[in-house]
Amino acid sequence: MAEKRIYEVMFIVDPDTPEEDLTRLTENLSNIITDKGGTITKNEVMGRRQLAYKVGRKNEGIYVLFEIEGTGGEIAELERRMRVSDQVMRYLTVRVDEDRQRAEKLKSRRARKASKRPGATAAA
Repeated sequence: MAEKRIYEVMFIVDPDTPEEDLTRLTENLSNIITDKGGTITKNEVMGRRQLAYKVGRKNEGIYVLFEIEGTGGEIAELERRMRVSDQVMRYLTVRVDEDRQRAEKLKSRRARKASKRPGATAAA
C-alpha cells in the first residue's frame, strides 16, 4: 500500500456560479476523493475574492480550499475532473506533508538549542 500524504488543493470557481451549484460542485469533488480512498481533513469555502489578473474576462472568483490525506491517485482524478469542469477557472495542488515535517524538525531543533543555552529557564 502506498504511503499517505497530505495535499492542499485550492481552486477558483466562476463568480457567476449560483450558491447551490457551488455546493453541488464541492460535494461532487469531495465524493471523488472519498470514493478513491482519500479523506478530506479540511473543506473551506473562502468566499469571493479579487483576482490578481483577469481569468476569462473575470476580475474575481470564489476560492475553495481542500486539505486531503491520500496516496495521490485520488488527486489525479480530482484534477482531471476540475480540468473539464466549466465552473472551475483555476486550480493548484500542493503536497504539504514534507513542509510540515521540516517545520516540526526545525522547531524541535530550536527548542533543543534553547534548552542547552546557559541561563535558559522555563520562561518560554
